[in-house]
Amino acid sequence: MKEFVLGIDIGGTSAKFGLVNRNGEVFNEGSVPTVDTTSVDEVLKPIHEMVTSIMEKNPEYKLIGAGVGAPNSNYYKGTIEFAPNLNWGEMVDFKSEFKKYFDFPMVLTNDANAAAIGEKVFGGGKDMNDFVVFTLGTGLGSGIVVNGDVVYGYSGFAGELGHVTVNPKGRYCACGRRGCLETYVSATGIKRTVYKMLADYTDPSVLREVSYDDLSAKMITEAAIDNDFIAIKAFEYTGKILGIKLADTVVHTSPQAIFLFGGLVNAGKYLFEPTIKHMEKNMFKAFRGTVQLLPSALMDKNAAVLGAAALAWNEADKLQS
Repeated sequence: MKEFVLGIDIGGTSAKFGLVNRNGEVFNEGSVPTVDTTSVDEVLKPIHEMVTSIMEKNPEYKLIGAGVGAPNSNYYKGTIEFAPNLNWGEMVDFKSEFKKYFDFPMVLTNDANAAAIGEKVFGGGKDMNDFVVFTLGTGLGSGIVVNGDVVYGYSGFAGELGHVTVNPKGRYCACGRRGCLETYVSATGIKRTVYKMLADYTDPSVLREVSYDDLSAKMITEAAIDNDFIAIKAFEYTGKILGIKLADTVVHTSPQAIFLFGGLVNAGKYLFEPTIKHMEKNMFKAFRGTVQLLPSALMDKNAAVLGAAALAWNEADKLQS
């Protein structure tokens, strides 16, 4: 028998899934839409039908568990709570709903924690016990690994570093607060920064021709690589803020490395150089030169599904130890 786990990544647009073996190879990938769904059943039912079909066609396959990454997930309770982009209700007992369709163990965590476990099991953190992963997407997520384990904290929501405060009178955040890190360091944040730079400087820029709604982080990255003044300034500003907050992060857990994942990472030196500069400049002296800042090793892979699957493999290993 070939052993697999089911990895599921749930987002506001779709839920992606795949069967993943212990080597991190993903098979039989698929997805179902989550947009306009009003209950978790509308997502779990079609996934169950597709997975059942896969298993019937491959009798040599054996599913031993599942890992699920989803926004606002509580690892302890198996619940999805107050997820802003999912219209399934404020409190979803995902674990119970999952059991209606599948008869193998399931473990749930938020998507950033899944990314951290993915980095530990299949990525650049294989030989590390202490590191932090920052996911730079529409918002900013983070997962903290200490002594080889993800930190969940008392409530199950530890590590929400996207909502540490940069400026208490700063940009409004979707969470209802002001000045959160993700309002500056994310795909959405750098768009806001570009428009600040366009107002502050008179230099020519291809970005002046793009409306805010049409502007994307990819456009800003491509402009920076083409030596666009405004785009480079935007990355310098973003890197400065990120570097300062990474210096603060290091004090808490003394990680060996910090991994960055997401589209902004494709900017390469335009993001990493200012971030490293300001991280080291603002670092408590005892930690200077001790922390590597690295791109995620899962950037070119199906990281979302791999991270969720790594969660399942990690739990399976705990049960066997």
